[in-house]
Amino acid sequence: MATGQFSPGVLRKNSPNQPSPNFVRLDHLRQLRGSEQVAAVCYRVRGQQIEFLLVETDAGRWTFPKGNAESGLTHAQSAALEAFEEAGVHGRIEEASFAHYTRRKRVDALSPEKIEIVTNAHLCEVLWLEKPQEPGRNPTWFSADKARRRLREHRSAENGSEHSRIVDLAIFRILRRHRLNDAQLFDSPRPTTPVRAASPKKKRR
Repeated sequence: MATGQFSPGVLRKNSPNQPSPNFVRLDHLRQLRGSEQVAAVCYRVRGQQIEFLLVETDAGRWTFPKGNAESGLTHAQSAALEAFEEAGVHGRIEEASFAHYTRRKRVDALSPEKIEIVTNAHLCEVLWLEKPQEPGRNPTWFSADKARRRLREHRSAENGSEHSRIVDLAIFRILRRHRLNDAQLFDSPRPTTPVRAASPKKKRR
């Protein structure tokens, strides 16, 4: 499987692309805006336990570092950039997404119409962490079971199940990647430890 290692200064956006000669209707652009996102499913293996790194949103939900796919970057590079900005992650990220999850959101605050947001998930092995660029994200390590529970909190049953499913798929892939098996894994009773204290929050996606 192809992976890429990243650190600050390695990931830079290309110069803005030249305007397309083709015209697209404004209402169509509004529907497309944000319809595809990328997420970095960040993990580490400590002893025989898999842990996942989640970040907080303004709404108080735990989630994977994620954001819009950036122009000039591959999806994997965009996901790596989100992991670095939101959680201070340095690590190895897989080029191909291993799964995706969906949610529905309003096109805008004045419209009842909803669009489906598809988020492509890329597996990211964390090598080390530094202070995140975005304040208030409170990146925190969770065991697999706790990550599933946190991802279900404050979400609809359907949306929570979608997020929880990503943890299950990630574990399957990690087991293969590190040549572990289910019998070797266990959940430690120790409490999770935030990477750093939460800072005042700002409005986010």
